[in-house]
Amino acid sequence: MTTIFLKQGRDHTVLRHHPWIFSGGVARCEGGEPAAGDTVQVCDVAGALLGQGAWSPTSQIRVRMWTFGEGGVVDAAFFEQRIAAALAARAALPPARCATNAMRLVNAESDGLPGLVVDRYADFLVCQFTAVGVERWKAEIVAALAKLCPCAGIYERSDLDVREREGLPLVAGVLAGETPPDLVEIQENACHYGVDVKQGHKTGFYLDQRENRATVAGYAAGREVLNAFAYTGGFGIAALQAGATSAVHVDMSAPSLALARANAARNGIEASRSETIEGNVFEVLRKFRDARRMFDLIVLDPPKFVESKGHLMAAARGYKDINLLGIKLLRPGGILATCSCSGLMPTELFQKIVTDAACDARREVHLLQRLEQAPDHAESLAFAEGHYLKGLLCRVS
Repeated sequence: MTTIFLKQGRDHTVLRHHPWIFSGGVARCEGGEPAAGDTVQVCDVAGALLGQGAWSPTSQIRVRMWTFGEGGVVDAAFFEQRIAAALAARAALPPARCATNAMRLVNAESDGLPGLVVDRYADFLVCQFTAVGVERWKAEIVAALAKLCPCAGIYERSDLDVREREGLPLVAGVLAGETPPDLVEIQENACHYGVDVKQGHKTGFYLDQRENRATVAGYAAGREVLNAFAYTGGFGIAALQAGATSAVHVDMSAPSLALARANAARNGIEASRSETIEGNVFEVLRKFRDARRMFDLIVLDPPKFVESKGHLMAAARGYKDINLLGIKLLRPGGILATCSCSGLMPTELFQKIVTDAACDARREVHLLQRLEQAPDHAESLAFAEGHYLKGLLCRVS
């Protein structure tokens, strides 16, 4: 096995069990040049063993750690044990927080399996292999999933651009068992959703917003709702099921809105209560503002605005613009649920952006609750990057 030696002073994050070693932290290799996905030993500058990880020669993240400290063998049994531990962690969640047949089963680095995401949708598992290390062990991982988590089929959605940084092609298709239908129906609390696991966003649905949908729905009764960046209607459908008088879903994707309409019908919601508008959300909200169209509850759940640290300030302007528009469109006493799924957006900066938007709108805004990713999207305290979803639930006076 090749041994990787780190530069002086570059071992402190590994000692704190952070799973990433960047290319600039590697001093040298001994024992031959490792191939992509090979397991390597990682040592500090003095030769003390820090653990083992997967080598990625084309990525800025040169090593993703499998183990820390002495001992441990990275083999098929290792992956089966890690997956079993991830499943046990989900099984231990309070039932009231998991009233669903769709959830994340493996959450990559935070479950000790860097680059691997596994989501369950009813009888199907959907996987993403985003790093060369888990790609190398794909067959063993699929076998472990089939053994530990019986299902009708396992489908791969490794069609993310991040794989190109790992020197991997974008792929999708059946890994085991049956091919999923065009739509897999899932249940989430009182709602039923059709999920396109083959072509939909992420693995098909925003499972990380499950508890936030339930929280927002608790404020929905008797309110007119605007669901911006609606995708397939998740927040709006939950609000309508909880007694909202109407919901307007706005999104740029015609296929997503078609599924939003189908999801409304799937839940017995009259078409007159669930309106869809295809278009740029910023432009649609400006038209609402100019027409003085108001709402009682607004959800702002945009896609990731921050792709790199260099884009942070431009993204901040986008978040400021959309929150300013949202606050202006709320009637007094209205509820704003605003989110950022950009991992590079600091929580404190996001709150400041919303605060500045409230000041510019000349509205008093009171924080009711902070919103985060659902607990099945486990977050290791050693891996701050795992905390990506942050949001604010506010009352606007």
